[in-house]
Amino acid sequence: MFRTKRSVLVRRLWRNRAPGGEEEEEAAAGEPGGGAAAAEARAHVCGVGRGCCPGKANRGSRASAGAEAELKALTHAVLKRLKERQLEGLLHAVESRGGARTPCLLLPAKADSRLGQHWYPLPVLLCKVFRWPDLRHCSEVKRLCCCESYGKAHPELVCCNPHHLSRLCELESPPPPYSRYPMDFLKPTDCPDSVPSSTETGGTNCLAPGGLSDSQVLQEPGDRSHWCVVAYWEEKTRVGRLYSVQEPSLDIFYDLPQGNGFCLGQLNSDNKSQLVQKVRSKIGYGIQLTKEVDGVWVYNRSSYPIFIKSATLDNPDSKTLLVHKVFPGFSIKAFDYEKAYSLQRPNDHEFMQQPWTGFTVQISFVKGWGQCYTRQFISSCPCWLEVIFNNR
Repeated sequence: MFRTKRSVLVRRLWRNRAPGGEEEEEAAAGEPGGGAAAAEARAHVCGVGRGCCPGKANRGSRASAGAEAELKALTHAVLKRLKERQLEGLLHAVESRGGARTPCLLLPAKADSRLGQHWYPLPVLLCKVFRWPDLRHCSEVKRLCCCESYGKAHPELVCCNPHHLSRLCELESPPPPYSRYPMDFLKPTDCPDSVPSSTETGGTNCLAPGGLSDSQVLQEPGDRSHWCVVAYWEEKTRVGRLYSVQEPSLDIFYDLPQGNGFCLGQLNSDNKSQLVQKVRSKIGYGIQLTKEVDGVWVYNRSSYPIFIKSATLDNPDSKTLLVHKVFPGFSIKAFDYEKAYSLQRPNDHEFMQQPWTGFTVQISFVKGWGQCYTRQFISSCPCWLEVIFNNR
């Protein structure tokens, strides 16, 4: 019996579902340790510690097998309602893991589906199937600005492309001690001419070889076209020139199937360190930097964690700064303009004449730094970015 093209596409999509799912949560909940085992299972699903828990997904009981069958039946029922072109677009998005530019999958906004004891909107259901099996609620995801449904409060049709959404990164409370830095580093310091533009303490802008600091580049009179510039570093060496950003969204990547933006793979680097080369090869799809109404968001598109330090990510009353770990597929609001201006001292004329690192965000690929790592400073990280915002 010949299969139709639509049925073949549905089968291919189901084979590309995210590993684990409801049955993994059920199995983990029944194991000794309860919540810890469930958390470990969810971490395995999301790519955290992948390969550290082999065989866990195969320990399911009859209940987990039933949950898998229910999820399969529901997914097939939803997919079979799609047109052939929609199925092709969805498959392209899933197989490329979001690396390719794919169209929105517009479906009725009120077509919720029931799975077990829960009702899920279609975007959440497809994200649950193809990206995050532990996803429970639409409040846990954030729509990317490339999506047609971005910014629309109550549309009749909503995009259900799972790679047009990201998982929200919740700030820990209390936060883990990945790294803490004294807030004093935000104050200007006198810099010797021989110091590079980012010092060991991770942020003081001193004179670059061209005679201007990175912050002074942003403060050229009459130039308000760019909202930030990006510098790429390998350990203590800056590679390439500053990348000026005018568009509201920027992809920063090493290897992306379809992408325009800051390609780190095209920069000429003389660094022969094996660790640098290894980390560079893991940058992959990299990150997406987006200026939105409420601030600047960073979306981790790569397959490995990134680490971020920003003055606006922590409590304004805190005397320390944290380095935050962001897992693949997650987004975090890395910079908040209102918080940055409130941290600044507008009446201090002497302070205003100096570069201020509260308008700078540092991002390290793959490797973290701070008290819990062998690298105490970001300048010891193999591959990292410095994003300097235009405060004009």
